[in-house]
Amino acid sequence: MTGPFHLAFATTDLKRIRAFYGKFLGCKEGRSAETWVDYDFFGHQLTIQEVPKLIKTARIYNPKSSIPSTHWGIVLPLADWRKLRDKLKKVGVKFYIEPGVVMKGQVGEQRSMFIEDPDGHAIEFKAFEDAGDLFRRS
Repeated sequence: MTGPFHLAFATTDLKRIRAFYGKFLGCKEGRSAETWVDYDFFGHQLTIQEVPKLIKTARIYNPKSSIPSTHWGIVLPLADWRKLRDKLKKVGVKFYIEPGVVMKGQVGEQRSMFIEDPDGHAIEFKAFEDAGDLFRRS
């Protein structure tokens, strides 16, 4: 089975989130109400709901890297990944993890970069030389 992915999370500031996902990342806004908004996040549904209070938990990392264990993101075609990387650098985005090659020379080698949204959610953007490598095991 295939289909678009749906991800929902909370924010305390819907206006700030709209500026980030809608204006900055350029995601098309879908349905919305006073306390929530849907975005087309690269063909997937992202729902963000405004709540009065968020309780942040400590970030946990993969024990063998600086990758946050809790993150989400998108796999882009390599040309689109490079365009986004260049745009983010041009506007001076602070990268959570700088753009680079991950797992070099191994099965799963990929380009990856992490940024955070205004609420501190770690978002990964990745790309493969060969899109077929996404689920390749060996």
